[in-house]
Amino acid sequence: MILGFDIGGTKCAVVTAEIDESGIELLAKEKIATDLSVDPTEMIDRLITLADRLCGDKKPEAIGISCGGPLDAEKGVILGPPNLIGWNEVYIVEQIKAHFGVPVRLQNDANACALAEWKFGAGQGCDNMIFLTFGTGLGAGLILDGRLYNGTNCNAGEVGHIRLEKMGPVGYGKVGSFEGFCSGGGIAQLGYTLALEKSQQGECPAYYKPGMTCAEVTAKTVADAADAGDPTANEVYRLCGEYLGRGLSVLIDILNPQRIVLGSIFARSENLLRAPAEEIIRKEALSCTAGCCEIVAATLGERIGDYAAIATALQ
Repeated sequence: MILGFDIGGTKCAVVTAEIDESGIELLAKEKIATDLSVDPTEMIDRLITLADRLCGDKKPEAIGISCGGPLDAEKGVILGPPNLIGWNEVYIVEQIKAHFGVPVRLQNDANACALAEWKFGAGQGCDNMIFLTFGTGLGAGLILDGRLYNGTNCNAGEVGHIRLEKMGPVGYGKVGSFEGFCSGGGIAQLGYTLALEKSQQGECPAYYKPGMTCAEVTAKTVADAADAGDPTANEVYRLCGEYLGRGLSVLIDILNPQRIVLGSIFARSENLLRAPAEEIIRKEALSCTAGCCEIVAATLGERIGDYAAIATALQ
């Protein structure tokens, strides 16, 4: 039996799984709210108690932990993720290993999800694969030459920080970044800006009412309007798709992957994003690299966090 911990800013999950020659079977899962008012050590103890209950009289063979970065995977230390306020230099691997006495591995969530899609999802059979989270933010996990690439200090794959324009939506603390254009927050910013422009011209997109704040516009409300045929919403997703194509072209030319797996928003709105992205890739990327790279949606869906923690244990 394999044990996994998925650490998030609002919720944490504990999951168990069995692995054999036929594949993976997720056995049980429980979630609890992340309590940032207590010391991280206490929160981890709560998760250990939950894990003991799930495992029963069975001892896990290995344990994986998926958590937002920054972190040091080699040392097993969480280093103050923005969604885990107060989790600074938390030696989570040491604490969990001391209790269970089995191998414990830690990975940032983008890398862990890359491992999950590579082992169990859309990346199976690839030696060179890129996974992009494409959700609240934009991060990448890199599978190169058949293994996860962490970089010198475990910070490889932070592609959301790449600047694509001097001006534009803000993501990853940078105006015009890849994350600014290609994330839930970025789509909301684009949607709000275009809606303001249209409303001042006497038009009102379906997802917007005069006086709304940017926080009231979401990637989902814009996508729903786009699917219903709203022209402004479609323009938002066309722009997002074009900048997705620009960012992917850079990754395709530098890393020459067999497959790029796109999660979350792309998986839900592929019909809006694929065509403009592929048009830009045809213009920007080398034909010899783009021609051998397949772009696909992630397949593990809402359970990717569970698979990510288990895949980390198997790394």
